[in-house]
Amino acid sequence: MKRTALIRRKTQHTLLALFPLFTLCLTLTEVRAESKPNVIVIYADDLGYGDLACFGHPTIKTPHLDQMAEEGMKLTQFYSAAPVCTPSRAALLTGRYPIRSGMCSDKRRVLFPNSGGGIPASEVTLAEALKDAGYKTACVGKWHLGHLPQFLPTSNGFDSYYGIPYSNDMDRVAEKKLGRSIFLEPKVKYWDVPLMRDTEVIERPADQTTITKRYTEAAVKFIKQNQKQPFYLYLAHSMPHVPLFRSKEFVDKSLRGLYGDVIEEIDWSVGQILQELKTQGLDQNTIVWFSSDNGPWLIFNQQGGSAGLLRDGKGSTWEGGMREPTLAWWPGHIPAGTVSQELGSTMDIFTTSIKLAGGKVPADRVIDGVDLTPVLMDSGKGPREEMVYYRGTKLMALRKGPWKAHFITKPAYGREPFQEHDPPVLYHLEHDPSEKYDIAKDHPDVIKELKAAAEKHQKTVKPVPSQLEIPLKKSS
Repeated sequence: MKRTALIRRKTQHTLLALFPLFTLCLTLTEVRAESKPNVIVIYADDLGYGDLACFGHPTIKTPHLDQMAEEGMKLTQFYSAAPVCTPSRAALLTGRYPIRSGMCSDKRRVLFPNSGGGIPASEVTLAEALKDAGYKTACVGKWHLGHLPQFLPTSNGFDSYYGIPYSNDMDRVAEKKLGRSIFLEPKVKYWDVPLMRDTEVIERPADQTTITKRYTEAAVKFIKQNQKQPFYLYLAHSMPHVPLFRSKEFVDKSLRGLYGDVIEEIDWSVGQILQELKTQGLDQNTIVWFSSDNGPWLIFNQQGGSAGLLRDGKGSTWEGGMREPTLAWWPGHIPAGTVSQELGSTMDIFTTSIKLAGGKVPADRVIDGVDLTPVLMDSGKGPREEMVYYRGTKLMALRKGPWKAHFITKPAYGREPFQEHDPPVLYHLEHDPSEKYDIAKDHPDVIKELKAAAEKHQKTVKPVPSQLEIPLKKSS
């Protein structure tokens, strides 16, 4: 009996000693559950790789984006999944190449006001995944994934929406005889693009001179209203897609002219977001991404941007069409002032965000996005091994490590036909970022490896109907 009592007393003492540890573990678990990071994705439209000061532009001033780079990470090898709007945005929100969702086409490169299709209900968006993880969600800005009610943000995981449903140059009502002059001296009345709140049109035509400012105000308001719970904000600017507009405070502010004015207002907008996060004490619990849907629209000359050293721009699968100036900011988590040359994609924002939120990445489909946490937190090696370059449904090129093979090439615009290459054209992007020197004949082993990677990828792709080719029914 004495031995039994002694054992009982020792057990009680051990449990009492361990109790604080159990309590600490429970407390840490609760803290982690309560401190799910907020996620903000700021997405520019047609921004070039060389358009920001922190990416080398000599005259456009971007102090707030420079601040993001200084306090966070600059990702120099980061790609969109398509060289034009609709498929790129579909990939961002689903973590999948657009060919898997039908959000691409060889006939119509993007959705138009007379399109009857949109993002399929079967796709899982980042907003839906984060909403399931307990997040409040908002979309502010350009959508371009379908303008019918069933395709709008509020039908795809967003609690609220404020923005335009497609590109700001659509619904043109200007006389045809004015030609391209309407882009040189743009006026609001030339386009009948609607501004929407949730599913209702609240202004038509949208006053694009104040659109960046109003998007920013809506974004800041959402942050203030949801500071006590985890939130996901998708802020998709309409600019610098032509026609270019800016608020009166930014007229003639930049040495780069109208285009520079527009970029500097976007930079101001970023500053407002970062400042609000700091004011609310949310900066160390919010990851902010900044990127673009595709490269600069070079055919508009001074009204278009710059891809820097990169070749070509929007619409092409050369580097200038798909490599994006990208920043990631999360004070206290992402080491300040770091530069990553690891391969990344906007599709990775999907997987990384869900993982950070403790959510569930869909397991019933192919997800092309990878978790970039090792890159962001530890400046380590990234899990992305390759990037596939699509133009519509055509696999045009593939990158693996520093090597990029072009199987098919075509300029962004014009009537020049698609040109197939066998063997493919090969570039070493670290040595030759401008893709000037074809070195395929010197590296047959690399050609063989990249061909095999392309064939392996294509085996994972199943044909699905194109949403971009569905016409709008008259009753819609």
